[in-house]
Amino acid sequence: MVALLELAGISYPFKRLNPREHIMGLPKRDLELHTYADYQTWPDDCRHELIDGIAYAMAPAPSRRHQITVGEIFRQIANTLDGTPCRPYISPFDVRLTQADQTDNRIDTVVQPDISVICDRNRVDDKGGKGAPDWIIEVLSPATASHDQIIKRALYERVGVREYWLVHPTDRIVTIYRLIDGAYGKPDIRELDGETACGVLPEVVIGWEKVLRDDD
Repeated sequence: MVALLELAGISYPFKRLNPREHIMGLPKRDLELHTYADYQTWPDDCRHELIDGIAYAMAPAPSRRHQITVGEIFRQIANTLDGTPCRPYISPFDVRLTQADQTDNRIDTVVQPDISVICDRNRVDDKGGKGAPDWIIEVLSPATASHDQIIKRALYERVGVREYWLVHPTDRIVTIYRLIDGAYGKPDIRELDGETACGVLPEVVIGWEKVLRDDD
């Protein structure tokens, strides 16, 4: 029901998450609250995202179609932004959604979007991103769809991600949220046909024919 409200552009109250509340989506690591300092000690054999201290086990290795889609979108963005201050980053790439000067043991939100575009070089360091990217793209899969559509959408709105794209390869649509006066307005839902320009970086135009093409 919430996902349907999302697609219709109807908002619902946003709050920090409680690890003991059940929200459909990716499985939780445990019922404890964690920080980025904890996150850095976990083994690499199971990737996690940390949202409001709650650790979510990320889905297993994505499908070939997912990787083709992410890779081609990334390629087009990177080619267009070459030589500009803006730079795209592809997962796995930690984005710490921090407040100013938070130490690792105070940071409680770290995500790994499929693609993050960051234009302020002060928002990156050797560990990854620090602060809200200008543009985030998530390519949906059955295992991550509700997590990306509900939990991450609310998070990205709250921290000020200027534009958020949800690419649905199976349904062949892209759902676009743009930040207006501190909130996401009604989503712009388009078919993956022709070209779509990024609102915050209009010089970046994604050509969907190449994204959807399968050379085999």
